[in-house]
Amino acid sequence: MINKDELTHSSASPESFEPPTSRRGKHRLYIGMAPGVGKTYRMLQEAHRLREEGIDVVIGLLETHGRQETAAAAEGLEMVPRLSICRGNTTLTEMDTNTILARQPQLVLDELAHTNIKGLPREKRYQDVEVILDAGIDAFSTVNIQHLESLNDLVAKITGVVVRERIPDRLLDEADEVVIVDVTPETLEERLIEGKIYAPEKIEQSLQNFFQRRNLLALRELALREVADNLEAVAEKSTLTGKFYSVHERVLVCVSTYPNSAQLLRRGARLATIMRARLYGLFVAHPEQFLTKDEILYIEMCEHFCQEFGGEFLHVTSTNIPNAIAKVAHTYHITQVVVGQTHKSRWQLALRGSPVQQLLRYLKDVDLHIIAT
Repeated sequence: MINKDELTHSSASPESFEPPTSRRGKHRLYIGMAPGVGKTYRMLQEAHRLREEGIDVVIGLLETHGRQETAAAAEGLEMVPRLSICRGNTTLTEMDTNTILARQPQLVLDELAHTNIKGLPREKRYQDVEVILDAGIDAFSTVNIQHLESLNDLVAKITGVVVRERIPDRLLDEADEVVIVDVTPETLEERLIEGKIYAPEKIEQSLQNFFQRRNLLALRELALREVADNLEAVAEKSTLTGKFYSVHERVLVCVSTYPNSAQLLRRGARLATIMRARLYGLFVAHPEQFLTKDEILYIEMCEHFCQEFGGEFLHVTSTNIPNAIAKVAHTYHITQVVVGQTHKSRWQLALRGSPVQQLLRYLKDVDLHIIAT
């Protein structure tokens, strides 16, 4: 990630600071399922390695949370003094972005999810990090999966805890690198009991609340799937057409106005659940065939049914239904297609071949499920 030849230094003051290059800094995220998995420790290890290679590394902000191993791992790395702010009889500290900009290191380490003290130029720390990146400085940041904005409601449902420090999902999408730091729930529980995550007085309460085994299992899956989704999205954008292979299974259920479509959706949803796959429903309308009011209502019911299963329902228009299904399958990187038995007469099948046969000609590397009705 760090290219020594791309990075420069400047001694400009914060007020007169101008980026020495149009290059935007590169951003690496260390992400995990919960506190204590080792994100900060892993980041510090990598920072030491880069420092030994001659990279100018500073710690912009580091919270050890009383963890001795983390504090020990930070030794030997320059730490930018924090900005001190007096509020009455209390002195609070924040990351000093202006000092970092004046110092012009090549790489800054920080923790991403945080709300700054009122009165500072930017409300959130991630906004400070974006200013640092815009100045051409690289950044390593740590964050837990529960801090992603879009996952807030789901995390609250899983754990019963409302996470108040949140970051936009786009930061994950825009990151140049994402490193998932993963341990098993059993290992994390051991670390907690050994006092490596929280102070002794907080251990039992944590085990009974956020660090329950079922919570950790769900958060771990959430973290792994979120990063997999992110990597798949990047691969999808950067891979030549026709050369992309999906990380996830994706199930496409093809519905029609026939009464068996609800059954197909149930079977498809069951398949998607077993495979932990994304679910899609598809209705292909023929431009020369008009639907009755009852048929329209039935398709609307199928759409609602699909959405209840957590799927996305698609409408397309085509005179060639098998070809339309194949195009949708390629566009959405479908791996499993679910269809019902054909209702065509024998003479139609003899003339044109069954829709299933046509689909098999169109689809490559896609499994086809024909459901008896």
